[in-house]
Amino acid sequence: MTYTIAEPCVDVLDKACIEECPVDCIYEGGRMLYIHPDECVDCGACEPVCPVEAIFYEDDVPDEWSDYVKANVDFFDDLGSPGGAAKLGKVAYDPPFIKNLPPMGEE
Repeated sequence: MTYTIAEPCVDVLDKACIEECPVDCIYEGGRMLYIHPDECVDCGACEPVCPVEAIFYEDDVPDEWSDYVKANVDFFDDLGSPGGAAKLGKVAYDPPFIKNLPPMGEE
């Protein structure tokens, strides 16, 4: 189990969670942020700082956003485990589920 980022993050990308993460496991995609399921240590530091309340413990993701659990995993299929988001920087990729969503977030 790990933390996952859901729909409220799409097209918002606030990044307060990145600053709070002690293990640098929150990666930036094209439209949202993703938590690496193998690098996350389940500390929960990211959850309370998210201004749009998009971060959930995997078991607590609301049913209507359950597809985001898979999207967080899918983001890393080709990327693998780079061992830290800071050295990688923004990745110009989102899984098809995220890429095909209509524009969202704060205007």
